[in-house]
Order: sequence, then C-alpha cells, then structure tokens
Amino acid sequence: MSKSFASHNDLEDKVVAFEKLSDNAYAYTAEGDPNTGIIIGDEAIMVIDTQATPVMAEDVIRRIREVSDKPIKYVLLSHYHAVRVLGASAYDAQEILASRDTYDLIVERGEQDKASEIGRFPRLFRNAESIPPGLTWPTMTFEGHMTVDLGNLEVHLMQVGRGHTKGDTIAWLPKQKILFAGDLVEYQSTPYAGDCYFREWPRTLDRLGEFNAEQMVPGRGPALKNATEVRQALAGTRAFLTDLYASVQQGAAAGKDLKTIYRETYDFMKPRYADWVIFDHCMPFDVSRAYDEVNGHEDPRIWTAERDLEMWKQLEGQ
Repeated sequence: MSKSFASHNDLEDKVVAFEKLSDNAYAYTAEGDPNTGIIIGDEAIMVIDTQATPVMAEDVIRRIREVSDKPIKYVLLSHYHAVRVLGASAYDAQEILASRDTYDLIVERGEQDKASEIGRFPRLFRNAESIPPGLTWPTMTFEGHMTVDLGNLEVHLMQVGRGHTKGDTIAWLPKQKILFAGDLVEYQSTPYAGDCYFREWPRTLDRLGEFNAEQMVPGRGPALKNATEVRQALAGTRAFLTDLYASVQQGAAAGKDLKTIYRETYDFMKPRYADWVIFDHCMPFDVSRAYDEVNGHEDPRIWTAERDLEMWKQLEGQ
C-alpha cells in the first residue's frame, strides 16, 4: 500500500503577498507556492511566470491593475512546467516569450508534464477547467540572450546555464540590480529537481551570484529584499542540491538499490531541510533524478502520470 502524493495533503489556501521592489518591479508570492514577477515600464508590462490556471492568474492581474493601467504586453515563461505556464491565456499578452530550449521541451514533453502536474497538485489546479485545451506555446523564442524595451526600461532575458531544466531563463534589471530567477533559486522552499541537471546547477548558481543582485524574486518563497538574503537563497539552493547528489552518489557507489538510497538520503536531508516547503513532495522525484544522473542518464527522463504513480509506489510504498 502506498501513500498518496505528499502534495495531496496540501489543501489549505496560502496567504498572497504583492510587494513593491522598485518603481518598476513587483513580486507576487504565496508562502512557497510558485511565484510571479511583474515588471512595469512606461509603455508596457511584462509578467514572469503565469500561475497554474487562468483563474489563479486573474488574481495577479487584479493586483497589477491596482498599481498600473499599462498593457500587459509580454509574458515570459522562465521554463516549461505546467504550474508556471498554464495561466497564460488570462493575460491576453501580445507575445509569450521563452528560450528555444523551453519551446523544445514543450514539444518533447509538454503533454505528459501537464497531465503529471495536474495529478500531483490538486490545490494548485483546483480550477483546471479554466485552462484552454492544448498547451501554452511561446510566440517568440530566443537563444542565450534577448533584450525587451518596456518603455524607458530595458529587461534582459538570459540563459546562464542548465539547472532546474535545460531551458531556464532569468530576467534582469541591471540598473536596479533586481533579478527574477525562476526555479533556479528557491528560498525556504525545497528545490524540485525531477527534471534537473544536478552537476551543472551549482555552476549556474555561481553565475547568478556574479550578478551581485540586490533584490530577487525566486521561484518559490518570499521576495528577497537585500543582497544578504539573495546570497542566502543562492547558498541554500546550492547546498540542498550538492548534499542530495552526494548522498545518492555515495549510495550508488556502494551498490545500493534506489529505494535504499532514497530512505538513506531522506534521513540524511531531513534534519536540515524538512521544514522547507514541499520537502516531502519533492524528495522522491529529486532522488529519482539524481539516481538516474549518477547512472548515466544525462538528460532527465519524461515524467508521466503513470511514471509518477509507479515511482511513488516504489519509494513510498509499505
């Protein structure tokens, strides 16, 4: 007998915060749920990550309209995961922006990811009926770097390395030193690493550190209001990833099977990280991906609703 996904017990609504970081930048956060960033120029607005459903996105739009009547011209997808992109239709944006790598991942695994995530997160997809049929497709893609002018405000969109996925994109306001990091960085929240590159992610975090950001909107967790908090978030994300991967490497080198490695890694990580949001949910996915990478699967295997259940039964079954 196996337990249900840990996220199935996470049914209480979260308290939303809508915080001003500068005259141009805002953070929409909700106690460890996926964050949305907002950048407002003289002529247009960019929204970074859309929420899981159009109904959830409508709350973001309501809060934007309390501070600006500029058109929401751009939506940026920091990566392809369904909880980030399926609210896009609510914004009526002129362009949906994404890296070419993110576009390719949507082609390769978008349908499977959509079914997988809706099955995992009943609260976040409570209004799944509001999602239009099909997938959310970028209308404009770029490779490496792109600059968008919102009217006297340039936003730099960049891929600085693989990490959470191969398509991760950040948004950077260089004059204000504000960074929108997507799920490359988490704060007081467990990194979901089921589709990640464990060996590369820490190096990507090092590159983010070179920006010397003074404020940051992470993928999950509260907005970071000073350079000290930014460094703490980078260091915490890095420590989680390296601790988990080292534990899985050690178990694999000793010839242990996946379930044994999972239990030992869970027990090793729990004292330091168990109070981070979605720890119990992420750990089976994270250890599974680490085990794959240790054993030569350079690119993440596709999660399907069926594979989710099979994995959960294997690792969390009695």
